[in-house]
Amino acid sequence: MQAHRRCLLINCRALFEVGGAIEEESLSLKYIVSFLVLLACCSLPARAQQPAGATSSSSSSSQAATAEQRVPLAEQAIAFDATGRAALAARLLTTTLNGSNDAPLRDARLVIENRSADFYTYISGWATFYDAAGVRCGEGMFKLDALATQESAETDTPGLRLTCAPSAWRIVALNLLTRAGDTARPILPAQAQPASAATEAAQPATTAQQPDPMPLFVNISVDGQAYRVPLGSTLEIPINKKRTKITVSASPQ
Repeated sequence: MQAHRRCLLINCRALFEVGGAIEEESLSLKYIVSFLVLLACCSLPARAQQPAGATSSSSSSSQAATAEQRVPLAEQAIAFDATGRAALAARLLTTTLNGSNDAPLRDARLVIENRSADFYTYISGWATFYDAAGVRCGEGMFKLDALATQESAETDTPGLRLTCAPSAWRIVALNLLTRAGDTARPILPAQAQPASAATEAAQPATTAQQPDPMPLFVNISVDGQAYRVPLGSTLEIPINKKRTKITVSASPQ
């Protein structure tokens, strides 16, 4: 920023020197040039500072929107997945939560609801509790198996060590495992197909040459006499005063 201001001062000084070279009788033109130079020097730093402030405010607001919020004990706590969508909702079943350093509370029961569109085969997370001053005074891990969409199940926090009378709580998802079939497969673009598949698609489909079907009838000519007989039959004709049997059958190729 200092280098930017130094560059503006140098440019302003150069413009003033140009304005000083104008003759004495054109004082009105000199005043106009000086006013324009001052206006440009004041407006440029303000424009350079505005996008940075807008970007920082938008990023901080988006981060605050996706963070798990603390809620009173009588309200539902929401946990988000890695994409910032609501994944789990929880409500407390244990109404009396009171512990101390000498006698901490060791367990609390709660109901977990699947708010996502996925079937979770295994989930785990942390339930944390806070006193009236906002100081964390207890945390415990919960676990569940096979939780379908919009399904609720009861569980507990066996590792809890609560040392206060909390006024607020929240949950944070640690593991959200889905079924392998629920994971969407990426669609390959047309240009990313393998070369072998593209070559096969470009080549016309070739049909295998099939042998011609065998005829059902054949013609047999004996001394100019034609006989039309079915294939595989036996023909008996007189040859030199002797009856001769001729069988017509297909021959292997």
